[in-house]
Amino acid sequence: MGPEWVAIVALVALFVVGTVLPINMGALAYVAAWLVGMYSLNLDEKEILAGVSGDLILTLIGVTYLFAIARNNGTVDLIVRAAVRGVGGRVALIPWVMFGVTAVLTAIGAVSPAACAIIGPIALGFAGRYGISPLMMGMFVVHGAQAGGFSPISIYGTITNSVMADNDLPNSEITIFLASLFVNLALAVVLFIVLGGRRLMSQRVDPDEEDTLTDDLHRGGATVPARGMGASAPVGTQALGVRRDQVLTLLAFLLVALVALIFDKNIGFVSITAAVLLAMLSPNEHKDAVKQIAWPTVLLVAGVSTYATILETAGSPEFVGNWAADLGTAVLGALVLCYVGGVVSAFASSTALLPVIIPIAIPLITEGGVSAGLFVAALAVSSTIVDVSPFSTNGALMLANRPDTIEEQVYYKQILTYSVIVVLAAPLLVWALLVLPGW
Repeated sequence: MGPEWVAIVALVALFVVGTVLPINMGALAYVAAWLVGMYSLNLDEKEILAGVSGDLILTLIGVTYLFAIARNNGTVDLIVRAAVRGVGGRVALIPWVMFGVTAVLTAIGAVSPAACAIIGPIALGFAGRYGISPLMMGMFVVHGAQAGGFSPISIYGTITNSVMADNDLPNSEITIFLASLFVNLALAVVLFIVLGGRRLMSQRVDPDEEDTLTDDLHRGGATVPARGMGASAPVGTQALGVRRDQVLTLLAFLLVALVALIFDKNIGFVSITAAVLLAMLSPNEHKDAVKQIAWPTVLLVAGVSTYATILETAGSPEFVGNWAADLGTAVLGALVLCYVGGVVSAFASSTALLPVIIPIAIPLITEGGVSAGLFVAALAVSSTIVDVSPFSTNGALMLANRPDTIEEQVYYKQILTYSVIVVLAAPLLVWALLVLPGW
């Protein structure tokens, strides 16, 4: 068995083990990288570790550190409350508020499951209270997370853009971001129409019922730390005005985006600088924020990116890409890879899949005349939109936080049915919209 096959078999094995057992896939990837690198490719340990991207790891740490501070000082809750009150009591707009807020959170650096864990319980609490379809509300949260998930300063966006840069592909960060945004938005529109959104348009609630909003936020685990009080002081225990540190946090997010995008500075350095400055202004309040950095995600990405280098050294991406190209045309191979990304990601980690599947597409891009930006956008959307699956973290979070108005088994079947439709249709849809026209 050649080294390219050894690397592929090991990759399949680590995805299977990481899906079946509760073991961080990054840790498994490090083990696979060490064994395949040393005993199949005859690499020494320094050569194996050379694949880790310090830039990517720093970015993950910086953006999740900054988001942890925003969550600690109540800025996240401020965004939620302002958005909910902004609909003026219109029940039909509440699902869109949840979609938008979740999109904003992932766009500014929240890990997708973290954003879903924060907004999901709040959204489903509203669904139970106001008679909104739980399936619609839960899927709006997940699609919202993916809609914002590929912004240039997001986790998914950072990973995808770094992998493209490492493989000398043209910068297409805005194309990828907008593709994910509009595809997820389109699915949300369909859900809204099919699942009774129009019926909600005639319903109104009193947006000034403080107890109602407070109960829903508290049900979702939302807290706002007040000065002189513990960091877990519930919403409603302090004045409703915007505090200085919250204004500074919102300003920090804006400046991070501007400095990174307009002045082309390393977003990892910019984010961690902003986080440190905010922590210096309130050192006691944020002393534990560093513990809330998405360390499992850092391990996941570090391990998988290391193994992705092993795959490239073994020649596996070229092998699979050439096989896909030999199916007849590059555009058909692109469709196959979109389905591979969608099916695998429905059961495994989207974050782990992105650094692996993008290099596999390079032979199709270089030899088949397929647009790099649009092809990678199709792969990215296909590999993340299926996170509605109840077997993925995001889908499972929606199932776990179902309102009392629906039985668990009924809700599970609804989510499963919808996820099957998405897995079967979404890769074909994004391929037809993004890859086929540019071929």
